[in-house]
Amino acid sequence: MTTTVPTPAVRPANPNFSSGPCAKRPGWSLEALVNAALGRSHRAKIGKDKLALAIELTREVLQVPADYRIGIVPASDTGAVEMALWSLLGQRGVDMVAWESFGSGWVTDVVKQLKLADVRMIEAGYGKLPDLAQIDFDRDVVFTWNGTTSGVRVPNGDFIPADRQGLTICDATSAAFAQRLDFAKLDVVTFSWQKVLGGEGAHGMLILSPRAVERLETYKPAWPLPKIFRLTSGGKLIEGVFKGETINTPSMLCVEDYLDALQWAKGIGGLDALVARADANAAVIDRFVQASPWLGHLATDAASRSNTSVCLTIVDPEVTALDVKAQEAFAKAIVSALDKSGVAYDIGHYRDAPVGFRIWCGATVETSDLEALMPWLDWAFAQQKAALKAAA
Repeated sequence: MTTTVPTPAVRPANPNFSSGPCAKRPGWSLEALVNAALGRSHRAKIGKDKLALAIELTREVLQVPADYRIGIVPASDTGAVEMALWSLLGQRGVDMVAWESFGSGWVTDVVKQLKLADVRMIEAGYGKLPDLAQIDFDRDVVFTWNGTTSGVRVPNGDFIPADRQGLTICDATSAAFAQRLDFAKLDVVTFSWQKVLGGEGAHGMLILSPRAVERLETYKPAWPLPKIFRLTSGGKLIEGVFKGETINTPSMLCVEDYLDALQWAKGIGGLDALVARADANAAVIDRFVQASPWLGHLATDAASRSNTSVCLTIVDPEVTALDVKAQEAFAKAIVSALDKSGVAYDIGHYRDAPVGFRIWCGATVETSDLEALMPWLDWAFAQQKAALKAAA
């Protein structure tokens, strides 16, 4: 391509394309939080009512089965996953399925922190799914639905048998509200507010199937559990956790923000509309990549390509011929140019991922903003390619 590309005439109205915390819903302002229960106890009626409403709307928008428990827990999605791992694993062998940074992190926790003896790792590198047929569902299984740092997701839950003996523990933080989760195949689902609905950080959601509840009530781990992880008392589930009686103190300002996002989601048509928005956003980038001589998808198989955390690589031969540090510098220069121009913030690749870009396409991002961003990518690439030639 030519190294001279004119400055695009149209700019994204909202340049926030971070993969977490993600863009606020369209039209959001601080006025959306005026009814927050500030200065009030989360255990007062007003606090309990708002927390219970957050659970109720989560169930409605995500289409969670009526017999699944939904709880608000501390420490974002990480806290929710850790709570599940420490509370549920150890009764039987476990298959850890990973193909990017966060999935690999759960492997480390189970092997090095819990130190479980019977652990199998089923892994793949960035850009691909592992062989899901290798999973033994007579064992417990831990996996991410959508790999946030690789842009690779499971296409659906068909690989999980209905008659499984083990539990399926699914980190769905960058999938919930943008992809259809097959709850019948999932025993534990976790996510955080700051991903697809653009909420604020520090709060996680833990969704438990009846099978997961049965495990909690019949199995006691061999290790001590910190108070912040305890979901049972006297061998029975602490039901209050799943009615808004949180284990620790939540931010009522963040709760109000989550309620606002849920009401927006419900108002535009619920899960169907959210999925459609994310799909339309991802399609904008895919069309651009298909027409681009210098850009490619990190996720090699379109069937397992994310519609939220879309990860891209530079395929230009002159750039790929550089050493890794030079490639990183080239990509960072593009990210920096877009940031300084105010057209795209926080789109660099995750620190452990291959060199490239990660652009969030979740439901709170407007399709028109992604359409406006694409020509800027060409502009920034052309600038850096010209600088590369000049330095040669």
